[in-house]
Amino acid sequence: MGKSKKDRSFSLEDSAKSLQENAQRSASAAGASYTLIGAIVVLGGLGYGFDLWRGTAPWGAFTGLLLGIVVGFYELIKTMWKRD
Repeated sequence: MGKSKKDRSFSLEDSAKSLQENAQRSASAAGASYTLIGAIVVLGGLGYGFDLWRGTAPWGAFTGLLLGIVVGFYELIKTMWKRD
């Protein structure tokens, strides 16, 4: 009729195994998202620094952010394409 009490009980071992499997499946997506954020922050920061150095505000920061988005999404798409 139904599952026994033992089948429905909480199992720390099963929970840990499930958590580990989920982490392994999502590792490439997490890494790609960190790459996206990192590219935007680093290239945007370099553009901002260029603006301070050369006095070209806001074009250096704008260009750096735009390049960061392009590079970050390229890496994200490349990672997700390999995942299939």
